[in-house]
Amino acid sequence: MAAIFRTLLLLIFTLSELYFGINSIGVGVNYGRIANNLPPPTQVSGLLNSLNINRVKVYDAEPKVLEAFAGTNVEFIIGLGNENLQKMKDPQQAQTWIQQNVQPYISQTKITMINVGNEVLGGQDTQLASYLLPAMKTMYGALVTLGLNKQVYITTAHSLQILATSFPPSQGSFQESMVQYIKPILDFHAQVDSPFFINAYPYFAYKSDPTHVPLEYVLFEPNNGSVDPNTNLKYDNMLYAQIDAVYSAIKALGHNDVEVKISETGWPSKGDENEAGATVENAGIYNRNLMQRMQQGEGTPARPSQPIDIYLFALFNENEKPGPMSERNFGLYYPDGSLVYKLGVKSYVLPRMDYSSSHKDVLSLFIILFLILGSYYFLKR
Repeated sequence: MAAIFRTLLLLIFTLSELYFGINSIGVGVNYGRIANNLPPPTQVSGLLNSLNINRVKVYDAEPKVLEAFAGTNVEFIIGLGNENLQKMKDPQQAQTWIQQNVQPYISQTKITMINVGNEVLGGQDTQLASYLLPAMKTMYGALVTLGLNKQVYITTAHSLQILATSFPPSQGSFQESMVQYIKPILDFHAQVDSPFFINAYPYFAYKSDPTHVPLEYVLFEPNNGSVDPNTNLKYDNMLYAQIDAVYSAIKALGHNDVEVKISETGWPSKGDENEAGATVENAGIYNRNLMQRMQQGEGTPARPSQPIDIYLFALFNENEKPGPMSERNFGLYYPDGSLVYKLGVKSYVLPRMDYSSSHKDVLSLFIILFLILGSYYFLKR
C-alpha cells in the first residue's frame, strides 16, 4: 500500500510540475489579420486551444474574433486604432466605444486590456501624438464609469523610435521632442497601474547594419556580448539591452513604478534581397531561443529577478500587409495552420502563470486528491 501511495504522490507532483511549467512562461502572441487567406476565427480559437496559448493581442475589437473565443480561457488585449484617437477625447464617445466593443463580450471573453493606439509617438504626426494621452484618460474614465476598471487596463504600444539613446542601457533616454508626451503618459501608467508597452525588434537593427551588428548577438546565440561601462553588466543579446535602456529612460523621467512589457517582437522568415537575415533558419533560432529563455524565467541583467513579459509577432503570415516582403512573413504559422519552422518548446507558445478560477480549480483538485490519498494511507496503517 505504501508503494502505491508513493507512486500516486509522485504522479500528483509530476502533474503539478507539468501544470505550473506550462503556465509559467510570459509569452503571448499577436493575432494580426491583414490577409485574405486566413482561417476563420473559430478555427483559430481551436488552434490556440490545442497549443495551450492563452494570451492573445489583436489590433481591433472585431466581434467575430471576440465571439469565437467566448467560453475559452484566452486573455485578450484588444486595440483602438489610431484613426479613432481624436474622437476618443470625448468621454461620451469613449463610453460608447466600450459599451459596443467590450461590455457585450467581457462576460464570456476575457478582455484584460485595451491598447489605445499603436506606435503613435516617434512619427511625424505631432497632432496625432497630442490626442494619445487624452484618449487614454477618457477611455480609463469610461471604464471607471462602467465599473470595468478593475478588469480592463489601459495602455498604448510604442516603437523604439522614441529612444534617443539605447546603448549603453544605463544611459537610455527618450527623444527630447517626445518627453512632453511620454512623461505624462508615465504618470498615467503609475496612477492606474498599467504597463508601458514597447515593440522591440532586434531584427531591424541587424537589417540596417549587418556588417557591424553580430548576428549571434541579436539571435540569442553564444557570443562575446557587450558590457555596459557604467554598470559593468554584460549583455549577451540585444533585446535585453533594449528593455533595460527603456527602463533607464523611464527612470530618468522620475519613475521606478512602471513595468515595461514587450508588446511585439519577432523575426521574419523571408524578405527582399536587401533584407539581411530574413530567413526561415534565423526566424526559428530567434523565437526558439527567446521562448527557451522565457521558460527559464529570465530577467534582464539590470532586473534579473523580474521575468520578462512578451507577445510574439505574429501568429500568421499576413499576405496583404504593405511594405517590404519581410512585413508579410513574421508569422509562426502559414494560413493553413502549418508551422513555418519548429518552435522547439513543445511546438507551441507557452503562457504565463494565470491565477484565474479555472487554474485555481485544477490546483484545488491536486490538493484534494493529495489529502484523500494521504488520509486513506494513514487509515490503512
